[in-house]
Amino acid sequence: MGLFSSATAAVEAALAAGARYADARVMLRRYESMSARNGEIEDLTRDEDAGIGVRALVGSSWGFHAVPELGDEEARAAGRAATAIAKASALVAGPALELVPAEARQDTWNGPCLTDPFAVPLSEKGDLLVEATKIMKENGADQAEALYQIWEQHSWFVSSAGHRIEQKVTKSGGGISATAVGEHETQRRSYPCYRGQYGTAGWELVDALDLRAHAARVASEARELLTAPECPSTTTDLILGGEQMALQIHESVGHAIELDRILGWEAAFAGTSWLDLAKLGELQYGSELMNITIDPTLPGALGSFGYDDEGTPAARRDAVRDGIWVGVLAGRDSAAMAGLDYAGSVRSEGWQRLPMVRMTNVGLEPGPHTLEEIIAATDDGVMMETNRSWSIDDKRLNFQFGTEIGWEIKNGRQGRILRNPTYTGIGPLFWRSMDMLSSESVAWGTPNCGKGQPGQTGHTGHPAAPARFRNVRVGVRA
Repeated sequence: MGLFSSATAAVEAALAAGARYADARVMLRRYESMSARNGEIEDLTRDEDAGIGVRALVGSSWGFHAVPELGDEEARAAGRAATAIAKASALVAGPALELVPAEARQDTWNGPCLTDPFAVPLSEKGDLLVEATKIMKENGADQAEALYQIWEQHSWFVSSAGHRIEQKVTKSGGGISATAVGEHETQRRSYPCYRGQYGTAGWELVDALDLRAHAARVASEARELLTAPECPSTTTDLILGGEQMALQIHESVGHAIELDRILGWEAAFAGTSWLDLAKLGELQYGSELMNITIDPTLPGALGSFGYDDEGTPAARRDAVRDGIWVGVLAGRDSAAMAGLDYAGSVRSEGWQRLPMVRMTNVGLEPGPHTLEEIIAATDDGVMMETNRSWSIDDKRLNFQFGTEIGWEIKNGRQGRILRNPTYTGIGPLFWRSMDMLSSESVAWGTPNCGKGQPGQTGHTGHPAAPARFRNVRVGVRA
């Protein structure tokens, strides 16, 4: 039975102690990262851990307990502790918490991985980072940085409903950045985006990024930005590059459609949501070009999996269709509370954290245009690329974002570089102004999404393509 034995022991102990439902996740995790600065390796981190986390449901309340041991006896103790916590929480009066029905699956799922990133020699990985930073230094960077990160998570999930699921997921990614220092300010350019690009894949993803080939351009652009004119403060048409669109989706759509935020369950850290469940299926979130999907089945995207941490199989679902808000990110308990019949979006950072509603792959379906067509159709505007800063209110409504670089658009042509570009807006008004959308979509990976108390770091994916928004306020100063 292997590690299923420990998970089964924990669930049986929780039920014997009085839980009406219980599940357990045994996890083995590995992580490695390396960074280089100015031609030298600066940091190497390698972590491994293992443990079991148990959820128990009693009346209106969950209990959760985790231990870093995998023996059956330790698992049983964790199951009993989770039930005791649930019983204590249920002393506060409340209706019994229901769960959306879930088909009990017995399955094994392995994520795609052509080249095991942990098997690639450290010397080879280090040489890549060092060489990329040297190229950036040779082309004008005062500070040149490069990094990679790789993860492996192997889990065994058992529930009292009959689930028995084994999953193994490997994730990889990396990136480079160049900083140029001027007399009064610094400028930075990154590739492929400000934190790197990541996906559910092996080292083949890092190879495909070809970091060395982009190092010279990144450094040159950082240096050029020091003397570029500032982005004007005005209201104009705005074209966003695909990577910045991914952040726009993440912050102003992804977090807003998390059902625990909408219900007010997740209100302490980074706020709630402006959305009202009574308007689900009716609210105009954006223009007719806005089609947002929740899709953890996308091959290679960072938010992909076979089953979420409640044993719900990955499935594609609409969140916004033709501009109308039609779906949410939900768990079995929040969905039942809201009267919905689907879940599938519950995950945890690891065995020691309570699973919660998280983004999977929340992305914008491609449009009918090309970026060249969008630029050609713009008489007067600004194009912005690569996130530099972000700020959004607790309801995920009012936002201000800055990017690393901008370009002036005049008479359908991309013109001079602009430095310190920023833009601001109000979520639904901004999305309703989208009138052109490119077909050139990339599934961008976000490895640093924060949520919860204690805080958890989530891995999310965001398919996105360049788009144009009309009459946007740009050049905003803090």
